[in-house]
Amino acid sequence: MPKLIHDHFFSVFNRKSGEPPLINGWIPYLGKALIFRKDAFKFLLDQQKKLGDIFTVHIAGRYITFIMDPFQYVYVIRNSKQLEFHEFADKMASKTFDYPALSKGKFPDLKENLHRIYQYLQGKPLDIISDHMMKNLQDIFEWKCSQATDWETEKMYKFCCSVMFEASFVTLYGRVPAADGHKVISEIRDKFIKFDASFPYLAANIPIELLGATKKVRKELIHHFLLQNMTKWLGGSKVVQARQDIFEKYELLGDYDKAAHHFAFLWASVGNTIPATFWAMYYLLRHPEALAAVRDEIDHLLQSTGQKRGPTYNIHLTREQLDNLVYLESALNESLRMCSSSMNIRISQEDFVLKLEGNQEVGLRKGDWIALYPQILHMDPEVYEDPKEYKFDRYIENGKKKTTFYKAGRKLKYFLMPFGSGISMCPGRFLAMNEMKMFLFLLLAHFDVELVENKAVRLDNSRMGLGILLPDVDIDFRYKLRSLRKNARQVQL
Repeated sequence: MPKLIHDHFFSVFNRKSGEPPLINGWIPYLGKALIFRKDAFKFLLDQQKKLGDIFTVHIAGRYITFIMDPFQYVYVIRNSKQLEFHEFADKMASKTFDYPALSKGKFPDLKENLHRIYQYLQGKPLDIISDHMMKNLQDIFEWKCSQATDWETEKMYKFCCSVMFEASFVTLYGRVPAADGHKVISEIRDKFIKFDASFPYLAANIPIELLGATKKVRKELIHHFLLQNMTKWLGGSKVVQARQDIFEKYELLGDYDKAAHHFAFLWASVGNTIPATFWAMYYLLRHPEALAAVRDEIDHLLQSTGQKRGPTYNIHLTREQLDNLVYLESALNESLRMCSSSMNIRISQEDFVLKLEGNQEVGLRKGDWIALYPQILHMDPEVYEDPKEYKFDRYIENGKKKTTFYKAGRKLKYFLMPFGSGISMCPGRFLAMNEMKMFLFLLLAHFDVELVENKAVRLDNSRMGLGILLPDVDIDFRYKLRSLRKNARQVQL
């Protein structure tokens, strides 16, 4: 390749003094979009080796500056005035879920009012909604128990999707009182799966008209959340009721717009939790020592609290008891480390100089994007020994939760970031963690579970940068009711 073409192909140069080196690409507008989409993790590591910890990439008309050094994350996260997130998120969500952008000024304080509602997902209100989720999960598992007289074989992702979707839907929005209530929720779930398959394309700003039946499916899903339908559902959560009350105060917000907001909240509640639950279950079943340790911990808690397992018994877990399941939490965190691929985005609100550790400075232009890509951190062998290996007890030290991790001999403030960071951190993360723990708790308390197939399931990279990656294939597993005659083994945990 002639040198001129070679240099143009890679296009690494400084835009202005103080600005990071730019990887521009040779295709107009697209820049490095195609290679980034194919394997963002490898692409970013390659650029880091060539250019260091700070560089800018031209991707689909945007200039994105990546900060690769985790010790510099804090300087991005705390500059929330110059580096904004909410307007970017609002634009993407409004397009994806078909409601008017909140930032247009038509809906004063709506964004702030909705944000305040997340108080219902913390503290004592979190305990209440978690208790409801536990009951709804138990109802579903009780039905599964009645079916599993012998080994039952199912697809694992489909199983996780079915259980978590219905339990989450009923917990948040209430039960559908009709005789075919389960069928109605199943129909909504099936449409949800079809819409979710197109989510990466919508997030990439591809017009929905180019995505086959997605527009029709989205409209049908939104119609399920019209007020005349939601008022029929019984026992909904306070967080959804509070959202309804706020929407009613805005006359310019149409019935369809309100319904679209409710649908967006449903996606936010289960879109990442379902695949995360799958990976937690999959890795446990692939690693017998992990499965045994987590099950022993569960049996020990039931025995120590005098609770019995079985279809006719209701298990109750306090927040403290859930938090003290250190093996369960470590196993869950380890699967999140391996399957999460979120990109933490900030938008520069003005031309300014971002000051970093070590007297480093980064010149940014108004409209430039700043990105943290925690998957690089999660797979860093300096931070996590053998990062490609699943180690269920990686987050345990001397029988307690391990919260200190190091890079180059220095303690890291940020070492596990599946839920984002700073102002972009998922407000429902505490409920999501509780839901996944309760699912695994009840599954292992009630059933013997094992894989039927020995094939490896890999990460589907089509959602790189958007949250939890999906599996590239589904896999068969089987379950049967655990014998109630077996005494829980007493183990020293």
